[in-house]
Amino acid sequence: MNARTQFATHTLSLALISAMSIPAPVHADNDRDEHGDFGAKVEHLLNSQSERLFGFNRPLVESAPATTGAYRSAGQSANDQILLAKGLRARYLTREAGNHTDMMALYPVANPTHLISCVEGGREVIGTLADGSEKYNPSVQRIELATGKVETILRGMDRCDGISATDWGTILATEETDDGIAVEIMNPLSVTEQTVLDRGAPGMPADMTDPDNIVKRYNMPTMAWEGLTVLPTGVVIGGDEERPGSGGPDADGGAIFKFVPTVPRLDDSMITDLAQSPLIMGNSYAMQVSCVNNKQQVGQGCEIGNAAWVQVDAANARVDADAKLATGFYRPEDLHSDPLYTGPGVRFCWANTGNEGAKNYAEVVCGIDSDPLVAEANLRSVEINRFVEGDLDFNSFDNLAFQPGTGNLYVIEDHNNGDVFACLQDGADRDIKSDGCVKMLSVKDTSAEPTGFMFSNDGRTAYVTIQHSDDSNMPMVDDYATDDLIMITGFKVKSGK
Repeated sequence: MNARTQFATHTLSLALISAMSIPAPVHADNDRDEHGDFGAKVEHLLNSQSERLFGFNRPLVESAPATTGAYRSAGQSANDQILLAKGLRARYLTREAGNHTDMMALYPVANPTHLISCVEGGREVIGTLADGSEKYNPSVQRIELATGKVETILRGMDRCDGISATDWGTILATEETDDGIAVEIMNPLSVTEQTVLDRGAPGMPADMTDPDNIVKRYNMPTMAWEGLTVLPTGVVIGGDEERPGSGGPDADGGAIFKFVPTVPRLDDSMITDLAQSPLIMGNSYAMQVSCVNNKQQVGQGCEIGNAAWVQVDAANARVDADAKLATGFYRPEDLHSDPLYTGPGVRFCWANTGNEGAKNYAEVVCGIDSDPLVAEANLRSVEINRFVEGDLDFNSFDNLAFQPGTGNLYVIEDHNNGDVFACLQDGADRDIKSDGCVKMLSVKDTSAEPTGFMFSNDGRTAYVTIQHSDDSNMPMVDDYATDDLIMITGFKVKSGK
């Protein structure tokens, strides 16, 4: 636990002691505080400590009201698109990001000049290129941070979603579709207007217009990728966005997968050829949670606890994981490693979206893999537990973002008028869950949702895409509809963090 969290936990504890004897202010929409409801008092105290705990003042109480028709139009400001907690400010980085822009990565990692984004549109021909060849949907774009200029790196992927910059200087972009592929891109600031001509069969190469700079990593799991974390060694952890039962009666939900390179990267050098990437060869594994501590005893109900990794066939990862009794979850979506974790191995967290209509309000689950380069069927090297649980107002979790400096986890909802909540780390209390969450953003357009939320390296600026808007009032760019990409500033992060 860092000093900020220790101070925040101590402050909140003192406030709680005080709250037991001093009447708390009454919520305008809930009089339980007045009658001594302890949970409501805790909620009020969390909101009142927002600036100290989260770096912004006065969280949102209500979500944005519903709109009708095509809300998005030219001439709107960024503040017309979102409600924000007091003290935060919004402006457009661009209004010309490709339609369905989703996950993004800063590039280069250390001193970024661009966002590299995945555009989650289906594979389709949208026009003709200057040379007369077919023009496919934009899939990977670069967006200049200084100007908002948008350029297309790669076309023709099918629902590009999960994306990450690697420590050796490449971009790993993946598809969120049942036979989703993983593509590694070299020189993403100079490669322009390339195309996936043929995605290739699972476990087989793809046909690219620039194979020297863009390759399919066909030895990585074939699945509906979304969130992923790429470790400096070349280990990749990601989830398969599969709903339980969608593969047949009693079929498991999506598994969490790990790719372990045959030759791990053990230095901090940049590569000059894609053949030098640790992603060129390796094995794929699915996580299997055990209900006991001395062997792999698995089955329905074993979703948290100690876990091992079972090897699977990358080309048939989803079916093989199910056959080998890997643990399934309710639509695993975004996944990130915790940058402030200092224990052995890696701590990674992911969102299980659930279904709010079915009263499954979503969850964030976190795991600690004590030795990421090792994966054995009977070695229970992973510890899995729930970190955040949804409720009537906070549900359908999709994207996640750890804030540099504070370690607070931002959780983004996957529905219309979606909200973004900021969640504290776990403090010194008895439980192993977030110490509390507050609402900091709400999308005004009922046809839209927030996605791709992420922070700058200093934690003081956030980026978010407003996705799925009714775009009938907006002009197309590059023969394709567009999304708004918004910058949010005003976060207070202590210097030196």
